[in-house]
Amino acid sequence: MEELNKNEIKKIAYNCKQATFLIEKKQLATLTIREKLELTIHLAGCSVCRTFKQQSIVINQMVKELFHSSQPKEIKLDETFKSELQERIEEQLNKN
Repeated sequence: MEELNKNEIKKIAYNCKQATFLIEKKQLATLTIREKLELTIHLAGCSVCRTFKQQSIVINQMVKELFHSSQPKEIKLDETFKSELQERIEEQLNKN
């Protein structure tokens, strides 16, 4: 395995964009050893990305359940929400 130098570690530690990419990739595929190491280093020092990881896992689980459920679930908007939304749309249309 190739070694990481100080500059590479610094780049990893401050690269949230790469970390979020790896978080998402990890849920779909296997990370390389280097990617795992980079993600571990980043998550050790970045609470924002740790929170993102937790939220991403929950969202992906919910999506899988929704689309892979053996019994289709009927999803509906709340009637009150729909009425309020309709009123807001009409207000905006009437402004023009």
